[in-house]
Amino acid sequence: MTHSAHRDGFARDHLPPREEWPDFIFTRPELEYPQRLNCIDAFLDSHIRAGRGDRPCLITPQAQWRYADLHERVNRIANVLVNRLGLVPGERVLLRSFNNAMMVAAYFAVIKAGGIVVATMPMLRAREIAYPLEKARIAIALCDARLREEMDKGAVLAASGAAHLRHCVFWGEDADDGLEAMMAGESPEFEACDTAADDVCLIAFTSGTTGVPKGTMHFHRDMLAICDAYARNVLCATPEDRFIGSPPLAFTFGLGGIVLFPLHIGASAVLLEKAGPHELAPAIEKYRASVCFTAPTAYRAMLDKRADFDLSSLRKCVSAGEPLPRATFDAWKAATGISLMDGIGATEMLHIFIAAREDEIRPGATGKPVPGYEAKVIGPDGADLPPGTVGRLAVRGPTGCRYLDDPRQAQYVIDGWNVTGDSYLIDEDGYFWYQARNDDMIVSSGYNIAGPEVEAALLTHEAVAEAGVVGAPDEERGMVVRAYIVLRAGWEPGPDLAKALQEHVKAEIAPYKYPRRIDFVEALPKTQTGKLQRFALREMAREA
Repeated sequence: MTHSAHRDGFARDHLPPREEWPDFIFTRPELEYPQRLNCIDAFLDSHIRAGRGDRPCLITPQAQWRYADLHERVNRIANVLVNRLGLVPGERVLLRSFNNAMMVAAYFAVIKAGGIVVATMPMLRAREIAYPLEKARIAIALCDARLREEMDKGAVLAASGAAHLRHCVFWGEDADDGLEAMMAGESPEFEACDTAADDVCLIAFTSGTTGVPKGTMHFHRDMLAICDAYARNVLCATPEDRFIGSPPLAFTFGLGGIVLFPLHIGASAVLLEKAGPHELAPAIEKYRASVCFTAPTAYRAMLDKRADFDLSSLRKCVSAGEPLPRATFDAWKAATGISLMDGIGATEMLHIFIAAREDEIRPGATGKPVPGYEAKVIGPDGADLPPGTVGRLAVRGPTGCRYLDDPRQAQYVIDGWNVTGDSYLIDEDGYFWYQARNDDMIVSSGYNIAGPEVEAALLTHEAVAEAGVVGAPDEERGMVVRAYIVLRAGWEPGPDLAKALQEHVKAEIAPYKYPRRIDFVEALPKTQTGKLQRFALREMAREA
């Protein structure tokens, strides 16, 4: 590691032991970075120097900011952080907001000033906020005033272990001590902190679906690497594109897809505070968005609205966060003419590392390793498995897992490879096919059954809006396949429909995989980021 600009050494001191890091690969020319690097220079300052300050940058229902507008606000907030709040390079700053322009400005300002961003989902409650306050030893919090109540409660809950929290500043309210008032008295000029390429600039906490959330630590170079690997070589967008999407900016899928990728190439981004399918489709029409990032369930839901809204401005649609069912791919292709670009990423890896360009998509497969990454499938002993054999996915490249002071590092990184917790197989042509999360494999009467495969089969039936499949305890078979189904409007639950769905699955995939139990539900349990919580379904199955 190079000489750090951080005067507060907490982050570097709490990286995992070096021998537990994954191997990093920088063999491609575009992934060769200088030792001194502040990533905000590439995302923002470089456009100003190149005379692109008047280009549209951030578009919201309230306003449109040019690159020059964002640059000025970022500099003023950076000056507030340093001059008024005493930010020291290396200190952690908690951010809380919806997807809006001020959230982006605050995000960039913290990093430009040498701080470390810890962004949180706006829907988190006090107890969930208290955890990162303590774990990351937050020094300053910048928060949307509409989220004040839970922020204040979280600070109180964390008080015993968060005496280091010096300031909590709010924006979006008319107050003398508000962020906007402070910004007004600061200079619109700010020189980026001379950080090292391997200085930590982001601690992103996982959603906690497998236990206590883990803080994943990312360097300045990582923020550029996901742009120079996936966005440059797979997405292939242009400065004329207008990005839009649903993931929160506190979720690295959203950070990359609707902020870093467009700003890296001088494109623009549409930011929506509410971006469910009911809001996303009309926003695509209104703002003529051309690149969309969202989850498979959202694309499926937008299909029902394609007659109500003009989606013809779209030219690239990226699907991630959950496995992409073949039925959803086919239906979206038939309705729009666009091939959904599937991809798998991880908070630990920062963004997508397996995907395929539009002209190389093989429907049903996730794709191949993104240029700059390597991937393989390994067995329980860590040995490489041949094509056609299901095993654990292992990947390495220019980004990788470094947990914040967490013994689970040794479980994620094995022999220099990031082992993601996903079950995959590789075909003879090198395409990776998702099977399940490692803990989502259902073993029934000796057969291995992947829950997502059964879900995909169910989703091809016209009655099914959403499906979640898990293993349920069974005295005779050890486990049986149990499906939880949300029906489309106009369909009534009952034994006859359940039987019809079972027969449908038998016709779509191997009959032994059909769900022997079917429950019709109003909604499926999901995380803050929209991912299906299969652990909650497994608990429901155990209780039943």
